[in-house]
Amino acid sequence: MAYIDLNCDMGEGLDTDGAIMPFISSANIACGYHAGNKDTMLHTATLAVQHKVAIGAHPGFADKENFGRTEQHLTDNALYDLVTTQVYALQVICSSLHAPLVHVKPHGALYNMAAKDANMARIIARAVHDVDKKLCLFGLSNSQLITAAKAAGLKTASEVFADRTYQDDGSLTPRSQANALIDSEEQAIQQVLQMVSQQKVTTVNGHTIPLTADTICIHGDGAHAVAFARAVHAALHDHHLTIRHP
Repeated sequence: MAYIDLNCDMGEGLDTDGAIMPFISSANIACGYHAGNKDTMLHTATLAVQHKVAIGAHPGFADKENFGRTEQHLTDNALYDLVTTQVYALQVICSSLHAPLVHVKPHGALYNMAAKDANMARIIARAVHDVDKKLCLFGLSNSQLITAAKAAGLKTASEVFADRTYQDDGSLTPRSQANALIDSEEQAIQQVLQMVSQQKVTTVNGHTIPLTADTICIHGDGAHAVAFARAVHAALHDHHLTIRHP
């Protein structure tokens, strides 16, 4: 039996979380810095428990104005504190629900910077390890974050994206570019199946590059987010893939 994880960023102030939850196996819950607050964290974590979905922390830069998508350059200590504070906050909420916190996935600019910056990746991995060495760290496939997490002794999940396009170096196309997002359900499913079955993806320039697909991200903020989630979930089942946390 083949397995794949389907994750979604949640608790970010959208009204799609409840409708998407039945189709995923992991929820990355905003921890109040780029989006959300204690109430949304508790509400989203409760939804995850009800649907037997694994709970993960989704820490980002403290920048609600830009939704955590603007780069910030912090000191090592500030970056460490940024991550640990947010992960601890969700861990407390999980404890109140008698539910485990099982993974961490950085958000937005923090995620993309750590994918390329080895020092940032190392600090984030150390922060996660210091909170709980049993946590799984999600990072972009073939990124510095995955390398650092493995070096820190953490379990990792190499992440691929259903609704984002790729550059030739394996990075995601910046959201500032017109072709960054995949709006076609058919194209998204085609990309997902290519990544899962072949461990490869076709870039915006038509090149095929290798990647590791342990977990697939779908986003809850697209115009057709719920339909996308349902369609990707169905396509994976049609190809005899069991959806579960890594």
